[in-house]
Amino acid sequence: MHGEAYGGSYTAEQNEHFAAEFGAIMLELREAFVAGESIHSDAAQAAIAKHYDFCLKFWTPTRDAYKSLAMSYLLPSPYRDSIEAVEPGLAKYNHDAIVIWADANLE
Repeated sequence: MHGEAYGGSYTAEQNEHFAAEFGAIMLELREAFVAGESIHSDAAQAAIAKHYDFCLKFWTPTRDAYKSLAMSYLLPSPYRDSIEAVEPGLAKYNHDAIVIWADANLE
């Protein structure tokens, strides 16, 4: 998974861990997606909760900020490309599931 953004003051080992953790979350979300689960499903929303918890390692996004991050998964970027490499269509599914989760869980 794309891990360029983790750089900063983290060690190579930490960056590898972050990339692996993000990758595992995307694989979990992929399972829900390919199974035909709704973005509202427990499986999709549980994966997004893990994604939000992952984000908390770097910053604490508000609802609007988290939804903006989700938008970056739709726009041409290394993030979108890495998510789409997992499964075509997963970037939009991820975005849509994040919007649902953010509206239900963040202020």
